[in-house]
Amino acid sequence: MNILTNRLQLLLAINLVALITAVTLLNSLFITKGVSAVWLLLLIITISLLASLFSLFKRQDRQIIQVIRSLANGDNSLGFSTEHPMRKHFDEVKHQMQASRIYAEQQSEFFKTLLVHVNLAVMVCDSQGKIIESNPAVTRLLGESVNDIKELNHIGTMILDTNKDLHSTVQWQNGEQQDTLTLQVSIAEIQGKERKIVTLQSIHERLLNKEQQAYKRLTCVLTHEVANTITPLASLAQTCQGLMPEKLCFSDKENKQDLLLALATLASRTDYLGEFISRFKKISSLPLPTLTPTNITPILERIGIFHQQQLDVNNISLDIKIQNQQLVMLDKGQVEQVLINLIKNAIESITLDNGQQRDRDANDLAQRRISLTVGHNSAQQLYVEVADSGTGIAGHVIDMIFVPFFTTKQHGSGIGLSLSRQIMINHGGDLIYIKRPQGACFRCIFG
Repeated sequence: MNILTNRLQLLLAINLVALITAVTLLNSLFITKGVSAVWLLLLIITISLLASLFSLFKRQDRQIIQVIRSLANGDNSLGFSTEHPMRKHFDEVKHQMQASRIYAEQQSEFFKTLLVHVNLAVMVCDSQGKIIESNPAVTRLLGESVNDIKELNHIGTMILDTNKDLHSTVQWQNGEQQDTLTLQVSIAEIQGKERKIVTLQSIHERLLNKEQQAYKRLTCVLTHEVANTITPLASLAQTCQGLMPEKLCFSDKENKQDLLLALATLASRTDYLGEFISRFKKISSLPLPTLTPTNITPILERIGIFHQQQLDVNNISLDIKIQNQQLVMLDKGQVEQVLINLIKNAIESITLDNGQQRDRDANDLAQRRISLTVGHNSAQQLYVEVADSGTGIAGHVIDMIFVPFFTTKQHGSGIGLSLSRQIMINHGGDLIYIKRPQGACFRCIFG
């Protein structure tokens, strides 16, 4: 580059000297002799020198353009010589562009890494719904990869229909689990085109935690207030029974019997309420699980042996299907309690209608079964499923089955399912009900 620059400068100097000389001679000849053959020859030489001079300037411009273009493309192999008047400015521009490029690459890498590791699902789509950019959290949250907003069904319709910023809460079915998501849509102009920036985040666990905390506060208050009332009532009823003299005179013997019956009923009902309150306290005083890595298969086998006599009496078969032997973090005692509650409910569901059972033939009795299945769901979470061939759960009460103290049983407390679900939530998972054509199916999902 230095040799080329020096050569161009030398040619430029020679051309300028020759041009000045030619113009001077041309002017002298024209004054002394006018137009002649020599004068025409000098004119041609002068024009040639002018053309050569313009060619040199053009080559110089082309050199500058090539250097700048290569610099813009990130090629630093071309440049100016140390004597070139633009060398200093060129170096300043080159260093600034290099610094800007490095900073832009670092920023781009930073944001890409941030999007990969952030737990917030982010998508950028065009006006037709085609997803231009997304992060891995989208697949983790939705359970599937998405290439077009229309694949999100009702959520996609909301995103496409909005012409302004949107903030809403939506439901999403992720496999067997119903998830609650916050949806935020921001409309922005990116690279001269309108884009929709969509963010999705699950609030299902937070809602469950808030619900459980609300139930705990409610049970604490009710337990305290009801217990304060029941305790003196029970004591007074028992005292009145003890103070009732055997020879107390009544105008009618039935009056005495009615009084004794009333006191006995009051005492028994307050005792029952006291027992109910003790069960009531379990929801608000449930200890946090002590998690240890455990193989769940021995737990299922032990529970099967525990219920074997009851199953034999009711002609119910128990099937245990182990599809996965993976260790899972759990509190053995609490999980056993959950499974015992679910199997107890399954047995009660199958034996609910004794009259119908007596009329069933051997084929019907062979269909009376409970199955325990260990497997993985679509989110790769380990689960234990308890399914039965009983009467199932009526559709209009499915939304209420996990509400504390709600029960459809005549003598039920409504605590078992609520307590079981709270145990599973404390394990980082959930307890869900899965609709089946026949019978009931509960799935204990571990986090």
